[in-house]
Amino acid sequence: MATSKIKKGDNVKVIAGKNKGKEGKVTSFNPKKHKVVVEGVNMVTKHTKPSAGHPDGGLIQEEAALDVSNVMLSVDGKTTRVGFRIENDKKVRFAKKTGKAID
Repeated sequence: MATSKIKKGDNVKVIAGKNKGKEGKVTSFNPKKHKVVVEGVNMVTKHTKPSAGHPDGGLIQEEAALDVSNVMLSVDGKTTRVGFRIENDKKVRFAKKTGKAID
């Protein structure tokens, strides 16, 4: 399987859809479904029954998953494409705009 260009903990900007322009941190990434969950973006309302975790039940706001193609990596406040290169016998991601290594 190919290495992913977006990883958990990355800062990303939404480039398509109803949340276009919003930025946040990736809280989870599902490589099999090509989905990411971004902090504070794509909020949906869930109806919940009373349970041990939520004794009152009711409406809960939470983030829903976005397709990975709808987000773009943000480095130093600017969106950039991601490339890969070998440095010291290790594959690293780098920002194509600046050439700076990401991790």
